[in-house]
Amino acid sequence: MKIMVAIKRVVDYAVKIRVKPDKTGVETTNVKMSMNPFCEIALEEAIRVRESGRAAEVIIVSMGPQQCVDTLRTGLAMGADRGIHVETRETLFPLSVAKLLKALIDVEKPELLIMGKQAIDDDFNQTGQMVAGLLNWPQGTFASKVVLDKEKQAVTVDREVDGGLETLCLDLPAVITTDLRLNQPRYATLPNIMKAKSKVIKKYTPDELSVQIKSDLEIVQVTEPPKRKAGVLVSSVDELIDKLKNEARVV
Repeated sequence: MKIMVAIKRVVDYAVKIRVKPDKTGVETTNVKMSMNPFCEIALEEAIRVRESGRAAEVIIVSMGPQQCVDTLRTGLAMGADRGIHVETRETLFPLSVAKLLKALIDVEKPELLIMGKQAIDDDFNQTGQMVAGLLNWPQGTFASKVVLDKEKQAVTVDREVDGGLETLCLDLPAVITTDLRLNQPRYATLPNIMKAKSKVIKKYTPDELSVQIKSDLEIVQVTEPPKRKAGVLVSSVDELIDKLKNEARVV
């Protein structure tokens, strides 16, 4: 069976985010970019399934400008078999990404789509649910454990909910979105980084996939959160209670 993994190129999680002066978005020029952490978890899980003998191939997909190839090479160095790059300079919102993924799935025919539950840049947490709806596939979101049964053509997913854990059994093909506690992604070793340079990355455009990119959302303004006031030292418990009561108004 094939497993497809969607990965996204985002501003590195360790970088301090800066809003553009015109407040149209976040500054990405000369900023370190990397693979979305939730996508790393999704890819790690797919590779582990293949290494266990329950899958034959792991295909990674990234969408966006030419620089996404670097992110794909990172995924190939981690252990993916081949990559697909949908090249576009357009801003991609979740519904457009879901339509592109559906078109690729119609071409590649994977039995399982694994992706991060959200990207750390926009935090939409919508694409997995949307592509499952477009494909009419069962979905297991916020997965903290995944067990694939190749003989029964089913996958069992433990998902994190407010009340604890919920266990679902999904018939394949299915969509799974991954949570933080599913696994610990591996580091790409130097030999695998070198091997990744020769692995295949196939290119598509949205037009070749018969998908029209259009924005169903409008970003009005991006602003930084308000800065917190500096703390103050108090000399007594009475002064602390007075400030909590009269300034903070929390007691």
